[in-house]
Amino acid sequence: MTRKTVILTEIIAPYRIPVFNVLARRAELDLHVVFLAETNETLRQWRVYRDEIRFSHEVLPSWRWRAGKNSVLLNRGLWPALSKARPQVLICGGYPYAASWEAMLWARRHGVEFVLWSESNRHDARAGRAWVEWLKKYFLRQCDRFVVPGKASLEYLHLLGSPAAKIVTAPNAVDNDWFAAESGNARLHTSGLRERLNLPSRFILFVGRLVPEKGIFDLLAAYAKLERGLRSDVGLVFAGDGAAREELKQRAKGVSPGNICFPGFAQREDLAGLYGLAEALVLPTHSDPWGLVVNEAMACGLPIIVTSVAGCSADLVDDGWNGYVVPPGDPEKLGMAIQSILLQPELQRQMRARSLERVRNYSPEACADGLAAATISADMEAR
Repeated sequence: MTRKTVILTEIIAPYRIPVFNVLARRAELDLHVVFLAETNETLRQWRVYRDEIRFSHEVLPSWRWRAGKNSVLLNRGLWPALSKARPQVLICGGYPYAASWEAMLWARRHGVEFVLWSESNRHDARAGRAWVEWLKKYFLRQCDRFVVPGKASLEYLHLLGSPAAKIVTAPNAVDNDWFAAESGNARLHTSGLRERLNLPSRFILFVGRLVPEKGIFDLLAAYAKLERGLRSDVGLVFAGDGAAREELKQRAKGVSPGNICFPGFAQREDLAGLYGLAEALVLPTHSDPWGLVVNEAMACGLPIIVTSVAGCSADLVDDGWNGYVVPPGDPEKLGMAIQSILLQPELQRQMRARSLERVRNYSPEACADGLAAATISADMEAR
């Protein structure tokens, strides 16, 4: 029995395209994806890879307004789009958008099963505000089932009162094969990318928005505390852009010896090359629903250093096995983890292999399996 399924999600993110392509090939699903916007240039400069899309989709007219850390995204045309698609199951990616609430009302009005796809966890910077938590709980009570990427989001839904029997895991994923192939190619042809981006011969890597909540100043402080000889030999690369970039660059000038590089925002192709040449990825975030750069780096065979509040940490990184999990806002422990990887080549080699082993289970196929399972109600399973 084919189930007409609509997924409502924010933007055409590069990492979602492979998942939706796999999901669209499943015989039991008739998939249509509704995007609230093509991209979000206020946060990221992602290229939109439209030529890779192999699923039915549409992009709603939208208006986005951002002031500081607050963002408002408004759409028109959602109600007619859903009425035209006539889904049996509606999967909604999150609850912070006006369109999320409109979709919930549409589903309730038309008797359509409503599934929340949520990455939120208890460490989110947005969590803890009483009125926000009340709205979340109200929204969750309107949902028939839930999809989460991993353990942190599962735990958070439990805390908010969602029964375990209604929660399905669809592990967050990137195109592992593509990243592995591209990073391997970068290792075979190192000179071009190094020269173009002015990269150090050895370096540790940060990828993400250059904003304080990503822990970038903690990482700079940790690097500054490394042994002088190590800083002379190993650089630090901040790949990304953001409001704190200039301040970070100014502070970096005070670190000597050291080689701190700012290549700017990297599109997917350059990003794979950066992973291929790096010795480890460091994500020192203070709050992150998941952290897909960790998936990307692991697909390229990197050891990972991540803070305990990143949503992916409980699923992807075992402390001391394929990297280290450190407390947020602790440059001293962050520096110790970095130094441990850099000074132990055999441990680094083992961690690289273990990252590749672990991330195999976090593939577009595995994510698509979880999403497909979320479209099946308890009544259908009993038949």
